[in-house]
Amino acid sequence: MKVVLENLTKRFPSRNKKGEDVIAVNNFNFEIPDGQLIGLLGPSGCGKSTTLNLISGLETPTSGKIYFGDEDVTNLPPEARGVGLVFQNYALYPHLTVEENIIFPLQNLKGDKKMTKEAMHDKAVETAKLVQIDGLMERKPKELSGGQQQRVAIARALVKIPRVLLLDEPLSNLDARLRLQTREELRRIQRDTGVTTIFVTHDQEEAMSISDLIIVMKDGVVHQIGKPQDVYDEPANLFVAQFLGTPQINVFEGRIQGGKVWIGNEAVLDVPGKADRDVWVGIRPEGFIPDENGPFTCKMDRVEVMGRDVSVVSTHEKMTGKSIRSIVSAENKFKPGQEAVRFSLKPYKVFLFDRESEERV
Repeated sequence: MKVVLENLTKRFPSRNKKGEDVIAVNNFNFEIPDGQLIGLLGPSGCGKSTTLNLISGLETPTSGKIYFGDEDVTNLPPEARGVGLVFQNYALYPHLTVEENIIFPLQNLKGDKKMTKEAMHDKAVETAKLVQIDGLMERKPKELSGGQQQRVAIARALVKIPRVLLLDEPLSNLDARLRLQTREELRRIQRDTGVTTIFVTHDQEEAMSISDLIIVMKDGVVHQIGKPQDVYDEPANLFVAQFLGTPQINVFEGRIQGGKVWIGNEAVLDVPGKADRDVWVGIRPEGFIPDENGPFTCKMDRVEVMGRDVSVVSTHEKMTGKSIRSIVSAENKFKPGQEAVRFSLKPYKVFLFDRESEERV
């Protein structure tokens, strides 16, 4: 089921009578392809959960339209939209067993969709097998681990065969190892079912690892949409470049002058044909090559061993962060007490942004 968002906007009135309305979602336009997993990504307060609530029907848009396929669902109540919702806190009923929690949405079906107890049981078992909890059907939520509770919540959302599955920060309550395992399971389940899925998260690594497409938002505005690797490799602006990537991109005050990129008094890269201007220079951590004759000199701080790679931590007077992190192969050797480190730069890992607009140059 494709989902189309057309000029979708949501305003919340200011709590201060003299204040301006808060625009949580601002003129959102996008067609979510049928059967794909979309990562809705951005910092807290960017409007991603509000967008999910608008799609589900929990919020009413101030303006704009929402279509499921060719059907306008903008004014339909949540129960009539055919969506499955999974919340951050799972929202399981503590007094019900796993099976009873999964069956609960089926008990509310009416008319020709009404099911017998036997049919509901069979459907619950079928769905539980899909998320690999069919051996836990008689347990109560308090007897389950966090990952198992999350699977119950997913099963409950899937059991009525939703047209669209909506996941709001579903992994944020899990520890790091369990998050990794569960996100892989989410991807498997989505592929097995083929249901169009929208996954809200502030964790860029999480979104990039399982999404077919990511939508990067800030302050209610969509900044970039694309395949995860494409957005990482070709960020549209400084915000997107800084939001994606671990460690974060290194940003320097720089300028384009005479067809070269200058950081301080060093010409670090050739950019023929680029107009002279002040820029922000973004260099991905993996974009540095240790080179005794390299054009870019930084003050050495320390080297952190990471196994197959090492992180060279350094500083520069033109950097905007607290330090520079360069991820290089552990085969590179550095001298004890080394005061400076010189680098060549990989051109495709260097991004230039206008100093005023912060748009990609």
